[in-house]
Amino acid sequence: MVQPSQGVLSTQRAKLATGAKRARWVLLALVVVTFLTLVLACSLGSVAIPLGDLFPACLELIRGDSNSLAASLLQLRLGRALTALVTGGSLALAGVMMQALLRNPLADPYVLGLSGGASVGALAVLFFFGVSWLVDLAAFGGAMAVAALLFLLAYRDLRGMSSGSVEGNSSILLLTGVIIAAGCGALVTLMLSIAADGQLRGMVFWMIGDLSSASVRYSAWFILALSFIFALRSARAMNVAAMHADHAATLGIQIGTLRQSLFVFASLLTASAVSGAGSIGFVGLIIPHACRFAFGADHRLLIPAATLLGGAFLVFADTLARTVLAPQQLPVGVITALIGVPVFLLQLHQLRVRR
Repeated sequence: MVQPSQGVLSTQRAKLATGAKRARWVLLALVVVTFLTLVLACSLGSVAIPLGDLFPACLELIRGDSNSLAASLLQLRLGRALTALVTGGSLALAGVMMQALLRNPLADPYVLGLSGGASVGALAVLFFFGVSWLVDLAAFGGAMAVAALLFLLAYRDLRGMSSGSVEGNSSILLLTGVIIAAGCGALVTLMLSIAADGQLRGMVFWMIGDLSSASVRYSAWFILALSFIFALRSARAMNVAAMHADHAATLGIQIGTLRQSLFVFASLLTASAVSGAGSIGFVGLIIPHACRFAFGADHRLLIPAATLLGGAFLVFADTLARTVLAPQQLPVGVITALIGVPVFLLQLHQLRVRR
């Protein structure tokens, strides 16, 4: 067996050190960008808070004294910004997981019909009971019900049958999700068509994606933290599966367990995000793409980068939704779509140029 020379080993170590240093700088820059978007979200609005008043207002909130106007506005805006941050991070991380699971760069968190299940649950509560406090719970339950149904129908495909390729199994899983999404879409259309006029506005706003009535939910942060830890621990396995899908098992990767885990955590993230903010499109699609173009396809960097950038992007989009036509507020899903469509078309053009 030929041993690599000292020169080759030194070159490899230098490349690894350079890559690790670059990854640290990239993540540090994204942390700064995320912090700046939070500051911007807290400062801007129909009544602006001067940057010099933000720190004293923060101290007031920490002391539990929010009598000043700046502290009161900061309390409202910070909660909404943190909700946008966890929602955007969850959607972006779910997008990375879905694309790794299906080995399809066009996959996003909604591709398997989970948002359709959430929509059915949320709109059913609004339609039959007319209460808003059950919407989040019903949406989460609807998304997880669809995830459980899809898991049962496509269990063998998630395991990776030995008689077929991973690509074939992924196609069957994707087709199953599309059919379930079509059924959920029919139920949503039925409820919208027979709903009273007074119910339609709230139902449509929820479907588009709206953070105006979202509240801080600790469960969303817990799900994001748990999924993030799993994703980082599985980053090397995801890299191997991406490059050698049909032979990953021979390289020591438990491909069936990995695919099942990716499906479960991506479903939890999607259900958490959709239940709190409605169906917000393009975050889970364009953010992983943008991170791959900018930072490469290594999941060890892609996972934290996409999570941070997804959160920062949704905070920025929600700030625009609040301020473009202030005091009137737009659904944040409209802003993400208006930004996401040209960005995605640009990414497709760059992909064609590279090929």
